[in-house]
Amino acid sequence: MSTMTAPPFAVISGEQVQRALHGRESEIADLVETVYRLHGAGESVNPPSYFLRFPDRPSSRIIALPASLGGELRVDGLKWISSFPENTASGLPRASAVLILNDPDTGYPYACLESSVISATRTASSAALAAARLSEGRERPARVGFIGTGLIARYIHTHLTGTGWEFEETGVHDLSADSAAGFRGYLERSDAKGRITVHSSAESLIRSSDLVVFATVASTPHVHDPSWFAHHPLVLHVSLRDLAPEILLASANFVDDVEHCLKAETSPHLAEQATGGREFIDGTLNDVMTGRATVPTDRTVVFSPFGLGVLDLAVGRYVHDEVARQGGLHVVDGFFHELRRYG
Repeated sequence: MSTMTAPPFAVISGEQVQRALHGRESEIADLVETVYRLHGAGESVNPPSYFLRFPDRPSSRIIALPASLGGELRVDGLKWISSFPENTASGLPRASAVLILNDPDTGYPYACLESSVISATRTASSAALAAARLSEGRERPARVGFIGTGLIARYIHTHLTGTGWEFEETGVHDLSADSAAGFRGYLERSDAKGRITVHSSAESLIRSSDLVVFATVASTPHVHDPSWFAHHPLVLHVSLRDLAPEILLASANFVDDVEHCLKAETSPHLAEQATGGREFIDGTLNDVMTGRATVPTDRTVVFSPFGLGVLDLAVGRYVHDEVARQGGLHVVDGFFHELRRYG
């Protein structure tokens, strides 16, 4: 009979996470693609997210994303991420998060990682991967536009440029003029090639962009007119609740996971409620990668990713292993204290 031992328990700070991921956009893109393939092949468990809401703070929520990943990336765990939009009024980011990694053999947690950076990284990397895969066979977008200019928009831009994208023009639109100006400043500091244009309306930005990125905190659709998309751009609908059903019904739609995306009042969920069916969904990103679905060249293409917990686990494990390789793990000695079954 083999003897099982509890793994050491480490705490990994946001600074360590950032250091481990800096400049690794191409590696993370490969990792995210591997996760989508494992998920598509049934090598994962990704239950529905659980939303903790507060009657006295209706705009805020904390979400639990449990997940398990198999194959060569074997790891279990949980992301616990809060979204408090009121934070931004004082300059504090909206989201904060931790990620717990569990050892698949004993079930013991072996790491707690600051996870807002991990969450932003997996979100941005999957968006950049979708942009690459969904634009194959189409004319590659040369003009990108960002609606919503917070941390996620910044990370998506970083992962696009870090995986080889260059743009003739970058459009910026935000309901907050300060946020738009801040994002423009980031673009200038990052030596973004091409023109930078701040748009006063979503319509102006959408009509002048081949690749549109929605990264807002909108809780209900605010874009309703399909004619704005007459030039058939590629849309990364990362914030999930920006587009009215009529936009989706006039487009080709791809998601990361159908069951996950069609819930919680997302735009695809609203489109399902409006039509009574899911025929408007053309497939998943994995369907595109494996050739089971083809991307039309003569329609607007919308990617709506719900965000899978298995992606957080994979990026978290990558960070943990990288920090361990460099000898930087902060192990909490004696974290597990009662380790003998009979005392």
